Amino acid sequence: MEATAAVLPNESRRLGTLEQLYLTFFWFSSNVHWGAILTILVQSQVLVMVGDESKGAGVGTAIAIGSITGILVPPLLGAWSDRVRLRMGRRRPFMVVGTALNLVALVGMATFPFLKTDSLWGFTGAYWLYVGAYLMANFANNVATAPYTALMPDVVPPEQRGSVAGWYGLMTLLGNGVGMGLASSMVSQQASLGEFQGQIYRVYMLIGLILVVGVLITVLGTREKPLTTEPKPFEWGSFLKGFVAPFGARDFRWVFLTRMLMSMGVFSVQSFLLFYLRDVVKDFSVFGRTLATTPELAVLGVLGLLLLLALPSTVIAGKLSDRYGRKSVVYVAGGIQAVVAAGFIFNDNYLAALFIGALFGVGYGAYESVNWALATDVLPDMDDAAKDMGIWHMALTVPQFLATPVAGWLLDTFNAFGKQGGRPTMGYTVIFSVAILYFALGTVFVARVKKAR
Repeated sequence: MEATAAVLPNESRRLGTLEQLYLTFFWFSSNVHWGAILTILVQSQVLVMVGDESKGAGVGTAIAIGSITGILVPPLLGAWSDRVRLRMGRRRPFMVVGTALNLVALVGMATFPFLKTDSLWGFTGAYWLYVGAYLMANFANNVATAPYTALMPDVVPPEQRGSVAGWYGLMTLLGNGVGMGLASSMVSQQASLGEFQGQIYRVYMLIGLILVVGVLITVLGTREKPLTTEPKPFEWGSFLKGFVAPFGARDFRWVFLTRMLMSMGVFSVQSFLLFYLRDVVKDFSVFGRTLATTPELAVLGVLGLLLLLALPSTVIAGKLSDRYGRKSVVYVAGGIQAVVAAGFIFNDNYLAALFIGALFGVGYGAYESVNWALATDVLPDMDDAAKDMGIWHMALTVPQFLATPVAGWLLDTFNAFGKQGGRPTMGYTVIFSVAILYFALGTVFVARVKKAR
């Protein structure tokens, strides 16, 4: 007898405002987690472990290795969660298990940098233990979030998905803002080693607490609907075939490539912004008034403005793309990011950095909104839309594996080279130039997409 695919009841009950908050709150806690780790904690902790001369390679290697599970795990875990049948449902058990593993990994990330170990493969053993804990945190978070993303189509009726997507967007910006705020206000490289260790423990404890609260609110506040048939068994052959299939469509390939190039530009800048402010800007005053006393707080100012401007830009650009076409808005948004990123090369004061962050947010928010719509326009098979969108989302995680270690190596290499000629910050000029190239190519190649206007 042939197995049938698991299906849900056709009618979905409309969700109230509080239920939409419950559903999306775990996304807030997950973004707090990554907002703190990717923008502040990795950079600050790696600097303590590897020193100034190797900080670029240290950050690049840690983020690259940690991102591997973000590439491989989501499609597999998503397919697995489609095919299980447990008392708690198909998605929520993964969220609970993944969060529990994540908490264990956070303990390691908070503890390992301060261990006394011998050197191994160019870095201390403590560094490699930290990288292992970071890899585990990424894996665990994907165990929780890959099935979690399917909760929205599971429980939200089609006529409410736009509203709930707005909640997800809000939780993304709020979570990143809170995560950066916690880490930047509680952690300082200028503290003594003992004080720094205490700061690190406290911020990781708060991140863990927010993760627990987030998963409890969503798991207890969201009720999964029962399956009406037996789940379809998992088959590796079908999974691999379905994974490769979208890349057979020409437009999908170009949308994936352009998204990946733009993300490579973002990670080349974001991953080393803390070091740029520390090494190049140094003075965080505007018109004689000090706005930040540490590089961590200075990062919060720049990225905080970016997120603030990204929110209205996202809404406005989406409406403009419906009227004037996706590609036109992508050209403008991508061009803004490329031109604005050049400002980091030609300016070394904090006012300029804040201005750059604000303008970059306009382009970033517009691009993120319209690129999502562009991807839905070129899906090769609407029957597999969820799977194909998950594969498209890999264009955000692959750049962490590719662009971040390349930028880290360029930073260390050209800083060392420039130091010989009296330009010890030459590496920043190089990595920002490479980021501009990524942004430019990601913008220009959108013209290759034929199906969308």
